[in-house]
Amino acid sequence: MKITRVTAIPMSAPVPPDKRHRTDLGTKVKSDATLIRVETDSGLIGIGAALGSPPIVAAIVAHELAPECEGEDPLFSERIFEKMYNGSRTRPALERGVTQADESRRRGVIMEAIAGVDIAIWDVKAQALGVPLYQALGAVRSSVRGYASGGWAPGDEAEAELGGYAAKGFTAAKMRVVGRDGFSIPNCVRRVRAARRGIGPDVELMIDAHGSLEVATAIRLAKALEEHDIAWFEEPVTPDDHAGQAEVRRATTIPIASGEREFTRFDFVDLLDRRALDIAQPDVARAGGMTEIRRIAALTSAHGVRLAPHAWGSGVLFAASIHVAMAAPNCHILEVSQGHMPMMWELFEEPFDIRPDGTVHAPDRPGLGFTLRADALDKFRYVEGPEYVF
Repeated sequence: MKITRVTAIPMSAPVPPDKRHRTDLGTKVKSDATLIRVETDSGLIGIGAALGSPPIVAAIVAHELAPECEGEDPLFSERIFEKMYNGSRTRPALERGVTQADESRRRGVIMEAIAGVDIAIWDVKAQALGVPLYQALGAVRSSVRGYASGGWAPGDEAEAELGGYAAKGFTAAKMRVVGRDGFSIPNCVRRVRAARRGIGPDVELMIDAHGSLEVATAIRLAKALEEHDIAWFEEPVTPDDHAGQAEVRRATTIPIASGEREFTRFDFVDLLDRRALDIAQPDVARAGGMTEIRRIAALTSAHGVRLAPHAWGSGVLFAASIHVAMAAPNCHILEVSQGHMPMMWELFEEPFDIRPDGTVHAPDRPGLGFTLRADALDKFRYVEGPEYVF
């Protein structure tokens, strides 16, 4: 079996005006994704998806990655990843057993494109093997606890918003540090208190700062929230400041989670060396696809760090994240978005299997296990412009 064609298709899902709201990230006006297709001479077609600006991802795939993948056997997934990562230095890298990454491919949008292609290759590989993707990776479970990820409501409205997540059956829920009423420590404490009233004492509560705080403020906030039994404090500071995150971790009893904006296992090595996190949150579409996220899972497990994959984007990325969760022994929970995300929920013919108790169950069909709707490419036709406005 050989790969005959690799293509990238930009996609968008506009957010209606009545669904928009401003957070620390700005006002979201659309969600973008790039669908990756890997075609083979056997007739099997794999799909993946990439983060990053879709026109840029499409150009990278067309001009750099597709020529490197075409003609390769998708069962040699590790070889193809190394070829995309090392570029022209692939042969000496593999012969010497020493990574020699192309300087442009170690991080950023090219790695996001590599991740999308890698997901599609694993989809083909698992189809060829006749098993669901998580079984091709090495299954450890077929279901995992999900947590509701949202929590933008201002003030006391957080009680009803988070309480609604618990009413759906989720035993864990996450809210944003910066709500629609803006950020201050008193604002956040008030919202967390309201959220705890809404979900009760037995549902886990997590908070996410999106890397928006400086070290001193993050420590002050953590101290103010410790009494509310917070399961983790996510991205308290920018991912560019691993030392600062380690300082926050040392200053609080709340576990620290991060990793959604890190690239490859090498970024996680630094976080682990600095003892900067308790829960690792690699994003399969940014960290390097299925190939690299397996390495990250093994690495974090060796350091006693649990895995909670970041799963925010299109339906393809949520599907890929389900398979990651089922194959990583140190994964204990999976993110389930509560935002307005039609490209997540309306992309496939088959629904995701999320049970009334909040558990997420793996598909039993080969590969990713989901079929694109016939009208998906028309419905989610790419819209030019930024995802956020300020």
